[in-house]
Amino acid sequence: MTAIKASDVDRFIARPDPAQPIVLVFGPDAGLVRERVDALVRASVDDPDDPFALARIEGDELAGNPARLVEEAHTVPLFGGRRAVLVKAGTRNIASAVETVIASPSSECRVIIEAGNLSKSAPLRSLCEKTKVAAALPCYADSERALSQLIDEEMREADLVIASDARVALLALLGSDRLASRNEIRKLTLYAMGKKSIEVTDVMAVVADASQIALDGVVDAVFAGRAGEVDAEFGKARASGSSPAAIVSAAIRQVANLHKMKLALEGGDSIESVMKRAGPPVHFSRERAVGEALRAWPPARLLRAMEQLAEATLEMRRNAPLVEAIAQRTLLSIAVNARKKA
Repeated sequence: MTAIKASDVDRFIARPDPAQPIVLVFGPDAGLVRERVDALVRASVDDPDDPFALARIEGDELAGNPARLVEEAHTVPLFGGRRAVLVKAGTRNIASAVETVIASPSSECRVIIEAGNLSKSAPLRSLCEKTKVAAALPCYADSERALSQLIDEEMREADLVIASDARVALLALLGSDRLASRNEIRKLTLYAMGKKSIEVTDVMAVVADASQIALDGVVDAVFAGRAGEVDAEFGKARASGSSPAAIVSAAIRQVANLHKMKLALEGGDSIESVMKRAGPPVHFSRERAVGEALRAWPPARLLRAMEQLAEATLEMRRNAPLVEAIAQRTLLSIAVNARKKA
């Protein structure tokens, strides 16, 4: 088996194993997949912009011509030097093309396959995890520890320090996508250029998406059953520019996600895996509130809450002058119901 543990992926990226010339990079964090693919390309060829050194193939093209991959892998570079093939998996199954190159790998060329989130049983992932000449590198959303390391890395690069409260605030705003997180941190360091340290006011001025933070606050209060917080969080969401319709829409998305997660839990999945596989994955800063909601709501009552929100949406369209009152009343009612035992 050559499935690389998530904790060992960065070590593999730093020193790719020559005995594994075929590397599959996959996972739900598209930014992290992209970042690791780029690092592998840089480790595999001298000039990524040289088309003779790096061949790029769209996965869907391989489905119609599986032999092309092994042909590219065994092509001798025109001007010498190292060579790699980068395949971007698409919607079509390319397992047969990968199977061919696994049967005849090249010691002179690394084949890098970029893919999205693949289930354990996906043919491409299963194939790469079962052979000795391939490595499968999973890319999951960053943990708090990984994000702290990312912040430290960018702070060192910019010759800045970050205050402890600013770090806490920044961590709460990052995590769903590695590339997006890195870009946000770099944007922050650029904003703080000329200063010695980054303060919490800098984070809130540059990184914070106030409307999204406020929406998360109100829906988490509602479904965790914190009725006493709903009015205040609703007010914050309105102050940040979110309309009553947008707040109710966010609640509908959340209840649908909670229902799917609850069914997975009742099917035997752990709460940790359910939160990672949620769409989008639950950020660690919200895990407590989402956990409270999952404990409080059985699937049948979540469906009733979904119907209640849908009815509120229709009522808001019919009574434009009362949209705020309708939204607020509906959310408060759901928060109260979250604490009922039946």
